[in-house]
Amino acid sequence: MTFIDTNKLPTIERLPGWRGRYFDSASMTFGHYEFDAGASIHEHSHPQEEVWEILEGELEITIAGVTQRAGPGSVGIVPPNTLHTVKAVSPGKAIVIDYPLRESMSRSTHD
Repeated sequence: MTFIDTNKLPTIERLPGWRGRYFDSASMTFGHYEFDAGASIHEHSHPQEEVWEILEGELEITIAGVTQRAGPGSVGIVPPNTLHTVKAVSPGKAIVIDYPLRESMSRSTHD
């Protein structure tokens, strides 16, 4: 069994206002994000299912044209190959999980 201390992972700012620490299991990619108010992620899609769990703050998540505000305890589930955007309404933290594995998430910048 593998144990990971996410506090010891390098922080990568993939987009302005989105700072993440990333790791992979055998089949999933995890991103622990801290975000700034007003930071946004442009509309995009990818072949992985993506789950957003908001820990602190508030996000506005748009999935396939439907927008909802999400705060602590909320989860947004993005189906594979579905257009989505995210905008930070306030500063906060979220965990994002992609399945299956998202190649090179911690090593490069991409959607």
